[in-house]
Amino acid sequence: MLPSLFLAFVEAPVAAAHAAHAAAAEPGIAEKFGLEWKYVVIQAISFLILFVVLYLKAIKPTIAAMDERAHQIDAGLKYAEEMKTRLAATQQQTESTIKEAQQKAQAIVAETQKTAKEFADKQQNEAIEKASGLIAKAQEAIELEKKKMLAEARTEIARLVVATTERVLAKKLTEADRASYNETAARELTGV
Repeated sequence: MLPSLFLAFVEAPVAAAHAAHAAAAEPGIAEKFGLEWKYVVIQAISFLILFVVLYLKAIKPTIAAMDERAHQIDAGLKYAEEMKTRLAATQQQTESTIKEAQQKAQAIVAETQKTAKEFADKQQNEAIEKASGLIAKAQEAIELEKKKMLAEARTEIARLVVATTERVLAKKLTEADRASYNETAARELTGV
């Protein structure tokens, strides 16, 4: 494309110069204004050289940089969209994970409360059983102590009755008499 433009610019002034020579016989606008075709051609060639140099050194690199920049911007926009999608997916995953963790935590708390209640009930039942056992043992011990004290009291009372009877009667009782009075006193005290 560039060589054809160059040829068009170069040939056009040359053709114009030939046409001007043909029309030289007749004064034209170019002669009226003092245009010389050789300077016009040199100016055209200088312009084409300048155009080629600018195109190769400035315009082409600028267009390439702009294309590269556009490509980078497109890649950045695609990356931003991808990150936006990933962020949304991550947020959804995080929310579902949090909900799942909350449900698990509630289940653990409920299970712990249930276990704690069962443990407390078990401990309370064991304490009640132990207390009932201790109360039963205490009652048995009290009953045995009561029987023992009553037996000791009967023995002591019987001894006192015999001692009192001896004094009242002022005589010494034999072992057989004492045993007989003790038994009689014990039977009477048992009936009381």
